[in-house]
Amino acid sequence: MTDLTYYHATTPEFEQRPSLAEDLETDVCIVGGGLTGISAALHFAERGFATVLLEAARIGDGASGRNGGQIVMGYGCDMSTFERAAGREAAQAIWQMGMEAIADINARIERHDIPADYRRGYLHAALNARQVDGLRELAESWSGTYGFSDLRMLDAAETAAATGSDIYPAALLEQGSGHINPLAYLRGLARAAEAEGARLFEASRVTGLQHGARPVVETARGRVTARMVVLAGNAYLGGLVPEIEYRIAPVLSAVAATAPLTSDQQARILPGNEAVADSNTALNYFRKTPDGRLLFGGLASYSGRPLNNAAAALRRRMAGVYPELANIDMEYCWSGKLAITVTRMPDFGRIGSNIYYAQGLSGHGVALTGLAGKLIAEAVSGDVERFDVFARLPNYRFPGGPARQAVLALGMAWFKLRDMVGLSK
Repeated sequence: MTDLTYYHATTPEFEQRPSLAEDLETDVCIVGGGLTGISAALHFAERGFATVLLEAARIGDGASGRNGGQIVMGYGCDMSTFERAAGREAAQAIWQMGMEAIADINARIERHDIPADYRRGYLHAALNARQVDGLRELAESWSGTYGFSDLRMLDAAETAAATGSDIYPAALLEQGSGHINPLAYLRGLARAAEAEGARLFEASRVTGLQHGARPVVETARGRVTARMVVLAGNAYLGGLVPEIEYRIAPVLSAVAATAPLTSDQQARILPGNEAVADSNTALNYFRKTPDGRLLFGGLASYSGRPLNNAAAALRRRMAGVYPELANIDMEYCWSGKLAITVTRMPDFGRIGSNIYYAQGLSGHGVALTGLAGKLIAEAVSGDVERFDVFARLPNYRFPGGPARQAVLALGMAWFKLRDMVGLSK
């Protein structure tokens, strides 16, 4: 087994971009080469802005190249959270932008001919009666309030046929979501951004940010002076910008890829090639890859501590769903950081008038990162309305400051206990 991600092992190589080794002036400087930053670079370059992007390591080394590849409709919170925070009209606009985010993935893949293995179909699986009720409420909200009707509740027999597992009493099948090779998609967008004139620098960790009429972004070997700065580091931004650091909490999640399944197993496990996530707080999520492996993720660490023996732990979890895979080889296993907010609503905003940020997508980043980059480019171009729908949402600092992850871990323990109790119902 290797700690190399399955994507890095199977996706064609992306040539190393240069490290920043000079002082530059530009219209827009973007910090972070994940999906948010690359999306922003592409949108800015298409609008004619001189654009520089700085990535601390390699493009795709962070969460954008290490996630489970699941494209999930909606947001990390229920739509009722947006309704309470901003009203029904704003919630309707937020829903439509979430749908747009998914449509944009398909459009970008087609426009730039990106071999991203994009597949539609998603199963939201319930493990107990409480979760079944929750899925029914979700379906009513999405179809009744927000007009999305391409979904269907499956009973236990239908769910077993769709998943190849008999542990779920029900599931919600919908065709808005799906799955993708996120690293291939990111690299395709990066090439498209460069074709439009964006300059991408790797191995260029940002060490300082000077605010002002023309902010200055500092690295070890060069500086970028810009009209606008976009902070797209999310959970990897660290303490660079104290104003927004404690508005998110990093969460570590692990993913493993099995050896290729047998032809019989491939026929029985996820025969429709949907992605799956269960409804627990510390959920399992999984899907099949084009070469017939099962990609299985979970094990969220809210404390900030490393995930030890993740491959063995994920295999035990996988065996709880598919007992026949209890002894299969886990050929790849890796982890990465996502960021959550207190409310699980995305955190978009400005620092002053010329520093924009987007973070805290709370597990829905594969699609919403693209939306974030798009809305920031719109706002800088003078059309602030859609960005400000998100910027006005009431997101808060996590309690505990530097100790916020310990506080978060304690709180999440209660939700995990509730899930465990729910299994007996």
